[in-house]
Amino acid sequence: MRFLYTIFWSFVFSFMTAYVVSNMNQADFSFLQVILMTVVFTIGVILLADVGLKEDEA
Repeated sequence: MRFLYTIFWSFVFSFMTAYVVSNMNQADFSFLQVILMTVVFTIGVILLADVGLKEDEA
């Protein structure tokens, strides 16, 4: 379930980012860019959660 939430929120943030940036640059909106950013954000968050952020067990 944790991965589904991560994928969902990564998609939402990627969609929002691509929409705003494409409108600011007056360029065409690319859904492929949203999918690629979703994959990158998802992998980054999963790696950060599993490898980067560990709580001390002291």
